[in-house]
Amino acid sequence: MDIKHSKVLILDFGSQYTQLIARRVRELNVYCEIYAWDADSAAIEAFEPQGIILSGGPESVHMENAPTLNEVVLSLNVPVLGVCYGMQLLNQYYGGLVEGSEEKEFGYAKVHLTGQSKLFAQINKQALDVWMSHGDKVKALAPAFHSIAHTSSTPFAACEHKELPIFGVQFHPEVEHTADGREILSQFVHGICGCEKLWKTDNIIDTHVENIRHLVGKEKVLLGLSGGVDSSVVAALLHKAIGKQLVCVFVDTGLLRFEEGDQVMQTMADKMDINVIRVNAQEMYFNGLKGESDPERKRKIIGELFIRIFEQQARDLDDIQWLAQGTIYPDVIESAASSTGKAHVIKSHHNVGGLPDDLALKLIEPLKDLFKDEVRKLGVSLGLAPEMVYRHPFPGPGLGVRILGEVKREYADTLAKADHIFIEELRKHDLYDKTSQAFAVFLPVKSVGVVGDARRYEYVIALRAVETIDFMTARWAHLPYEFIDLVSRRIINEIDKVSRVVYDVSSKPPATIEWE
Repeated sequence: MDIKHSKVLILDFGSQYTQLIARRVRELNVYCEIYAWDADSAAIEAFEPQGIILSGGPESVHMENAPTLNEVVLSLNVPVLGVCYGMQLLNQYYGGLVEGSEEKEFGYAKVHLTGQSKLFAQINKQALDVWMSHGDKVKALAPAFHSIAHTSSTPFAACEHKELPIFGVQFHPEVEHTADGREILSQFVHGICGCEKLWKTDNIIDTHVENIRHLVGKEKVLLGLSGGVDSSVVAALLHKAIGKQLVCVFVDTGLLRFEEGDQVMQTMADKMDINVIRVNAQEMYFNGLKGESDPERKRKIIGELFIRIFEQQARDLDDIQWLAQGTIYPDVIESAASSTGKAHVIKSHHNVGGLPDDLALKLIEPLKDLFKDEVRKLGVSLGLAPEMVYRHPFPGPGLGVRILGEVKREYADTLAKADHIFIEELRKHDLYDKTSQAFAVFLPVKSVGVVGDARRYEYVIALRAVETIDFMTARWAHLPYEFIDLVSRRIINEIDKVSRVVYDVSSKPPATIEWE
């Protein structure tokens, strides 16, 4: 069964909510992808969508070089839903009038439904609480459309083509603030487009396993295993598909979470019987970072060392034809390039960037059509522990960017222990899943403390915890004082090298989530 036969295409006109539209569609168990508004017509046709959604966008249809509607969208004879800017484009195309509005609508609005519309077939009320975000509005509806909703200041809050399955909504059904948004999208995707509910975890696994086997055949695949979510799920998926044809290289940098190297080997090699080569490179990393305190230089050193080690391992292994990577769908979108910066093209650089061309490895990215939440669900279904799959984000350079200034082994060991205590207590007190990211930071300054009757002059640990939805902005987590007190006492009592613990109360912006 081809689970991508039932699918929707989203054309991105620059809305901050475009990825949220895709998430909502996939939550409805329907596969979808995001292309830029200026994507090649042939690519749109080749995707063969059962329906198309036009996203919102920050531009005005009257601006010079404003995004336009590709006529191929209408030539495919599939249902179309225009959201906000997408609705305005449809009306402009069919001869309607779009103008700037003196009464701009941003935020909550009450929409009143007028008449019967297939788009609102799942809604059993005449007034909807919705979320608006627009300056322009449709002043005169195109002759081909009729109005199906209005607000107190917008006569055409939603419209429907009189003959074709083409719809427009001025509000955003994809956001949580639109109370019946899921029902509207469900009706469009299932009821109007006729998409089946095929995008489910078990189906995803079966389809990906089949595709991997078809693509790889009997050849061997090399994967750089970091211990993070994406690479671990790739390893589990590839192992299910090709077994011992997969070879993983795990580089122990000495900058990982507390005892993570042993945990990776226990999970992957021992429990799941995945072929993992562990490279103990701690001395190489600490020597390479010696004397370096600049954050960007530290990142580059850590990355370059990994490439060097990985390259040598690749050369030492016999008969490797493929390089696997944990690229996920947001990576594909963000690294695309077009006049808008949003076109759907597979990224040209590798996660393991900088490998020499003479290695001549073919690239396989099994997760490149999945969002992060889908990757996590996949990992659990493949047998990975939920507490590992649903861990907070961890930077690629590891503790190297959570140690301010020069990186030393004693600093890394101290930080790993302090971070472990913090995370352990967050889990014990049911606070881990209520924070989006939490970690400890090592400060290379000493402070006087008193432990028992002895004076201690040792280092400072900062604790950081934030709450966020999109990681673009974040609020510092208001953890209970008693909890912070407990963690502080544990760290100072159990780690000789620490005499003081502080809690970071900076939000983003102006601060960043990480300290470096």
